Amino acid sequence: MTSYIVEEQHVKKRIDKLLAEINPENSRSQVQEWISGGYVQVNGEKVKANYKCQLEDVLEWQIPEVKPLEIEAENIPLDIVYEDGELIVVNKPKGMVVHPSVGHPSGTLVNALLYHCHDLSGINGIERPGIVHRIDKDTSGLLVVAKNDQAHKKLAEQLASKTVVRKYEALLHGVIEHDTGMIEAPIGRDTNDRQRMGIVENGKNAVTHFRVMQRFQKYTYVECQLETGRTHQIRVHMRYIGYPLVGDPKYGPRKTLDTNGQALHASVLGFTHPRTNENLYFEVEVPTYFSELLANLDR
Repeated sequence: MTSYIVEEQHVKKRIDKLLAEINPENSRSQVQEWISGGYVQVNGEKVKANYKCQLEDVLEWQIPEVKPLEIEAENIPLDIVYEDGELIVVNKPKGMVVHPSVGHPSGTLVNALLYHCHDLSGINGIERPGIVHRIDKDTSGLLVVAKNDQAHKKLAEQLASKTVVRKYEALLHGVIEHDTGMIEAPIGRDTNDRQRMGIVENGKNAVTHFRVMQRFQKYTYVECQLETGRTHQIRVHMRYIGYPLVGDPKYGPRKTLDTNGQALHASVLGFTHPRTNENLYFEVEVPTYFSELLANLDR
């Protein structure tokens, strides 16, 4: 059981918000689940998530033990761009979650990979076998999966040293006048909404390069190249400079095109093979919904 005595600066703050700040590795929604499950007490009594903290309240909480997910192999078709004994490069469809979680226990890329291939690295644990890097559920495109721990380690080292080439294609609200640009702004958890990322002073360094590919009357089609790989990096950076992604429910405007999620596609992936040291470079076209969206825009 962990305890905390409320100080003056936290008076009248909601208990779920305060506990999320005290436990930054957990989301506010997770804290709300602790509260509803009876794992949180104030002065020895159970409270609701909207309880306003008072001076010298004694908060006590216990983080419930997380039950491990039982991940099953599922016969889900995969668009495999490349495969050998060390790794697999997959073109992930829009709408597919990369790995299982409490909200998405099945139907993920990992479930499909386990059916296709029994040998996956274990560095990221039972819930994320083989996953070296991720892309968001509604982002389509390329990602590499490691079949063993040695390949995983070498691929992760390339990501850390910024030698992996990752290019994305995105459709933005607004018309960008300059042809190229670089965005360098630190990204961290949004202090007002822990379900979102934002530009924060003490965030992690993040750099995105972009190049305009086509302009429309109200939109701009760009290619973005990541120098770093922060959560939601392109989505946060483009919103930051005033050109949010079309269809983005988290960072874009409410009035947007109907794309069922952000118009973002990981089109290029390049890296050094972890065993042969061969330079590998893969490129896939945008999915049909994306190309049709572009074709129907007014120029």
